[in-house]
Amino acid sequence: MSDLAWVPQSCTLPTEEQPLRVAEWDALFAGHAVSLSRPQPLRLRVELAGGPGVGERVRDLAEREGGCCSFFTFAVSSSGDERRIALDIVVDPVHEAVLESLATRITRSVEAR
Repeated sequence: MSDLAWVPQSCTLPTEEQPLRVAEWDALFAGHAVSLSRPQPLRLRVELAGGPGVGERVRDLAEREGGCCSFFTFAVSSSGDERRIALDIVVDPVHEAVLESLATRITRSVEAR
């Protein structure tokens, strides 16, 4: 899903930077995503394998993404030793399609591992 048509117009990240941000998320999920669940229709939970710097990377990406796409709410939690990191992603009802597209991308990463 390299096409960025699913990126909503409400995203304030400059258009030329959007593919780079998507690539950052894709690389994170490809290297660390272990599982994906959907505890609520507007919420995803991604379980990530930790490691050196992974928690910081997740927190940094979530903060930057929340800064340009205010419809996302991110929560990052981890085990004390950061071997497992949980990333919760919540959207409002208007952006459910964006969450669905993200879920599809993450699922592909998990299945490829």
